[in-house]
Amino acid sequence: MTGLLLPSSRPHSHPREKTCAVRTSTEPSLVPFITQRVGEEAAPDNLIIRRHPSGPRLYYRDEDPRDRPMRGVLWARCGFNPRDERQMPTGEPEWKLMHPYRQMITMQTLHCQVCAKPARTPLGFIFLAGPKDEDPTKSTIYTNQPPVCVKHARAAAALCPHLEKGPMVFLARSAPLYGVHGVIYGLNARNEVHVVARPDHALPFGHPNLPTVLASQLIRRLSSFRVFGLEELLQELERAA
Repeated sequence: MTGLLLPSSRPHSHPREKTCAVRTSTEPSLVPFITQRVGEEAAPDNLIIRRHPSGPRLYYRDEDPRDRPMRGVLWARCGFNPRDERQMPTGEPEWKLMHPYRQMITMQTLHCQVCAKPARTPLGFIFLAGPKDEDPTKSTIYTNQPPVCVKHARAAAALCPHLEKGPMVFLARSAPLYGVHGVIYGLNARNEVHVVARPDHALPFGHPNLPTVLASQLIRRLSSFRVFGLEELLQELERAA
């Protein structure tokens, strides 16, 4: 968890998002840092929309600076369980969900989604995707999955059902921040806050809808990458070490 700072525990509300769960027979206690835990529950919805000099803007009624950790975008709230002696979250894992703040901080810092340590390798960053998720011939890939370190790449690939034991593996030298995934809010005829849209794609920073978005995932753009088989990549990284 070197270099990661998390806010103190408090109730938050958030949309639930899928993640790849990692369990191993050799490391039975291994749970990805980004996985949500039982007890990290949603709080009552207290969203409002107010006029801002630039137009309507979404707020929490009890907002504080931690709610806008990325370029002024309002972030989905989620509770934080206590941490153990390794500074990892405690509690029974909810394997199909990822914690929106921990996803954001690992993606922001390019730390491993499993162990929360720096994920950089001598050749770049390892990003995994399902075997049918992406077109590897595209020049640009958008990902919501934080990178993995060399130590945990094989475990993640073998044990995440979504990766089907045969992930698409991207080794990226360039992975700039792109935008967010979230829910767009607006006001109905009774001047009440409600969901206007749930885009199935990321909204880039600077998008006109961002002032009324509640973001739950930070997105990076892979623009300089190579596609590998996992074992091929690990062998190349071993030679480069």
